[in-house]
Amino acid sequence: MKILLICTHNACRSIIGEAVFNKIAFPRIETKSAGSSPRGSVHPLTIKHLERHGYDTSKLTSKSWDDFADWEPNVVITLCDQAAGETCPVYFGKSLKIHWGLPDPSKEDKNEYKNFDRTIETLEKRVHGLLNNNFENMSKDDLMLLFKKVI
Repeated sequence: MKILLICTHNACRSIIGEAVFNKIAFPRIETKSAGSSPRGSVHPLTIKHLERHGYDTSKLTSKSWDDFADWEPNVVITLCDQAAGETCPVYFGKSLKIHWGLPDPSKEDKNEYKNFDRTIETLEKRVHGLLNNNFENMSKDDLMLLFKKVI
């Protein structure tokens, strides 16, 4: 299965998701992240907290969803409310579209550690929830239910 994680700027939440999915679920799930208006760099706090949790950040970059026009993901997951309201490009037309809205952990400095821990741990829990199922043989309707169930 191929999953594309989307946030508008592809600098924090979708990057965290890419790192979490690729550490826990690869090769069963291949995951990339992108943004509709990518910032062009990963937020420094994202790198700091992913490394603190033991994630490799060496290959994480901020990318445009246009970079994945030929990748054909099975599932596109939006992680920020702004991205969920955007119209996905036509080339994601066959993909199952899911919204896993998460607050931006980089917004509140006074709770920085707590915010990033919550985001990383939430995504870890969701990935493990997916892996506990035989999703490879599910219909699109059953997949939709599974992705909603693990929230």
